[in-house]
Amino acid sequence: MNFLDSELKEYIKLGGFIGLAQINLIAGDLEHNSKKIIEYIKQAELLELDIIAFPKNTILGFEMYDFINRYPFILEESMKCLEKIAINCKKTSALISFVNKNKEHAFAILRNGRIDKIIKDCEYITSKEFHDGVEFFIKPSAIISRMGSQYSREKYIKELSIKFKRPILEINQVGSIDGWSYAGQSIACDENGKIFARAIDFEEQLLVVNPFRKIGKIYSIEPQEAPSEFSLDYDWDLERVYKSIVQSIKDYFFKCRLKKAVLGLSGGLDSTVCAVLLADALGKENVFGISMPSKLTSDESKSDAQKLAENLGIRFAEASIKEMYTTTESCLNNLFSDIEKNWNCRYKQSFTPDNIQARSRAMFLFGIANEFESCISIATSDKSELYMGYATINGDMSGGFAPIADITKTKLFALARWMNANRKDKNVIPESIILKKPGAELAIDPNTGKSLCAEDALMPYEFLDEIIWRIENKQESYKDLINTQFIYEKKKNVSKDQKIEWLNKFYRRMSFALFKGSIMPPSPIVDSYSINKVDYYQPITSSKVNYINTI
Repeated sequence: MNFLDSELKEYIKLGGFIGLAQINLIAGDLEHNSKKIIEYIKQAELLELDIIAFPKNTILGFEMYDFINRYPFILEESMKCLEKIAINCKKTSALISFVNKNKEHAFAILRNGRIDKIIKDCEYITSKEFHDGVEFFIKPSAIISRMGSQYSREKYIKELSIKFKRPILEINQVGSIDGWSYAGQSIACDENGKIFARAIDFEEQLLVVNPFRKIGKIYSIEPQEAPSEFSLDYDWDLERVYKSIVQSIKDYFFKCRLKKAVLGLSGGLDSTVCAVLLADALGKENVFGISMPSKLTSDESKSDAQKLAENLGIRFAEASIKEMYTTTESCLNNLFSDIEKNWNCRYKQSFTPDNIQARSRAMFLFGIANEFESCISIATSDKSELYMGYATINGDMSGGFAPIADITKTKLFALARWMNANRKDKNVIPESIILKKPGAELAIDPNTGKSLCAEDALMPYEFLDEIIWRIENKQESYKDLINTQFIYEKKKNVSKDQKIEWLNKFYRRMSFALFKGSIMPPSPIVDSYSINKVDYYQPITSSKVNYINTI
């Protein structure tokens, strides 16, 4: 953790310094959170800071209202923790966010070894609560990292500081809890709307500032505004996406007392990106990559999977699913024949063979996860395919965590190239993986006689991802989408009939895939709007609403 840059130490003696304690909390772990708070308070005391402020949800770590309703005793325990923490506040005052007995957010000011004052929930705290003098505001926050969210945050703080003609210090959480990932980047803004201090992103830090003398240091780069129109240029946001997901994996495993991850390596893009992210978060020795070929798996896919594993240095094995598939298919065919004869009905050939393959692979992965201590399997589905339901329940959707479920396919390609260029170990992802057309190798395309390509089953990803972006960011209706010219539509001179066919397919498949999103494992939110079940609230049984203006 980073407590104080040496350049600021000489200024401390001037007085009027505030510490913004950007810390990583564990939801509901009062002991862990209290120890961390005390650790930072002791550092603030040593530095003789006037005030140390902590993020929102300091004691509980997260907004746990359902838990509080079930176990209200945690509120009493929170107050006991505050009392123990207060003993350490001798010269430095502390501002701590907690939930009071009425289940409301509140702020406690600790000083002189006790809880000096309780302030009911409000957006910011004025410095007059601590002492007289030049007024400034402290704003404890817990804002998750999304595309463009830091820019929007800082814009709001700048406008607020100009409005009140006062400096504003905003302290944000860092770390991850379930699907929420906090970037930190706490800031200090003067009364003219100028940022004069910004904390590190995705790391704990005690950011020391002086709002009276405008003293502080900028540790992270100026945030960028999210594009107002759809673009395939993702480069500006990829470092944040990478850091956010790596942090999410680290914290999910650490806070759940997990150590190892196992995933299927198909030689395709989704599992490849997941493998790299897992290796960077957990260490290569804690990642197991399993190639599970079927009769449709190409030699190229097998060699790409092995090459990736070798490049990353993760543990690798190959296990064919042919025998499991053949046995399962035979058992099901016998069952279907009995049903057809005894029930006097016919069954239709559907996606059963495809799903048997995906679920056979999941059986292997769960078997490994069960045998190795503190190990879970990983779901490798991406956002584009989840929207279309192009993923198998109890197959590739299965696992304890889904690292890329909020990343569209076109952005995933960009992330793969970014990681090849920017990680310490460059070019670990074989170029052949990035260049190949995505496909699950589960079925044969009757038109080509080759393994079915995902875009042939769905639609071009550039077109699909623009639909998703426009619905999420522009809230466009079917009619709006028809009348908007897409980038891919213009580039490829797509006919109106083809566009309508793709849009109808999107709405039809998306509507009937809503239930799949509801059973996805936890996944980090990184986009402006997510398909993550804690972020996407459309009821499953409301699917017909999507057909407005489509028929």
